[in-house]
Amino acid sequence: MHIVEVSTAKGAVCAEVLAALPKWFGIPASNEAYIRGVETMPMWAAYDDGRLLGFIALGQPTPHVFEVHVMGVKPALHRHGTGRALMEQAAAHARANGIRFLTVKTLSSRDADPGYAKTRAFYEAMGFVAIDEFPELWSPENPACLMLKVL
Repeated sequence: MHIVEVSTAKGAVCAEVLAALPKWFGIPASNEAYIRGVETMPMWAAYDDGRLLGFIALGQPTPHVFEVHVMGVKPALHRHGTGRALMEQAAAHARANGIRFLTVKTLSSRDADPGYAKTRAFYEAMGFVAIDEFPELWSPENPACLMLKVL
């Protein structure tokens, strides 16, 4: 596996991975927003023998923070180190740019979805901690959790 910075066709990379993750990315309008949004963001993808495994794209909501805007790893590759490698690349990029914090928003534990429980466990294993809940940020059916990692 190798991680490369994506500089062209970012939306196509994002679209391919999101299409493989309908349990996490099942809202077409949200997916389209991600696909458009990544075009202007720093982004990396993991490949193995030319096969796309996953990607991460970073937004910058403040001068001190990079946010994991969207990240995905194809399901057959979960728990094989791809997500960890992508997150480590994002953290290295943040540090190199003088950024002190990484954040991510994900589905809150107020929703019992087992897939998102695994997502939160992944972020916790990467050093993120839940710092706030936003019950209506996305919608009452999709309560958000803000997680933070100090670099």
